[in-house]
Amino acid sequence: MDNNTLTDIEMGEQSTQFLTFIMAEEEYGVEILDVQEIRGWEACTEIPNMPAYVKGVINLRGTIVPIVDLRQKFGLEHIEYSAITVVIVVKVLVDNKSKVMGLVVDAVSDVHTIAHSEINLPPQLGPDNGPSVIRGLVSIKDKMVVLLSSSLLLDLEQFQDIENMNMHHTPASMIANG
Repeated sequence: MDNNTLTDIEMGEQSTQFLTFIMAEEEYGVEILDVQEIRGWEACTEIPNMPAYVKGVINLRGTIVPIVDLRQKFGLEHIEYSAITVVIVVKVLVDNKSKVMGLVVDAVSDVHTIAHSEINLPPQLGPDNGPSVIRGLVSIKDKMVVLLSSSLLLDLEQFQDIENMNMHHTPASMIANG
């Protein structure tokens, strides 16, 4: 950000903080208020009949959390998970219900405060096929960062079975399975 942007933020222009992360040498971001926690990669329980990008689920303090490999979801080249591979657990409100999902990314990068006026709308490439997961684009230190919408990343139809698992488990059974 340049000095003018800092002045705009100091003068009261609306801004939002984003946690940025790396995938395939590109930088992406999600709103920091959507981030519940950041965890190292750990094996998860696979669920049959899920898309390949859904790696499985973990039990996070009594909540079944689907784990999505964003590289695979976005059609990027698959890489082996390493010591810096992380899962960003996001929690968003969808249809007045709290939804939690883990996003597997290559590495966490930084937290940036971005003025709303700096966010550019994504280009419309081709016919409108519904809502894009891209919230906007912003330049940070001469690098383009793709800002993602956490709520649109949730593929609600794909996760209906996982949500049903949460509804059918009692706290006692979750502790026994955790």
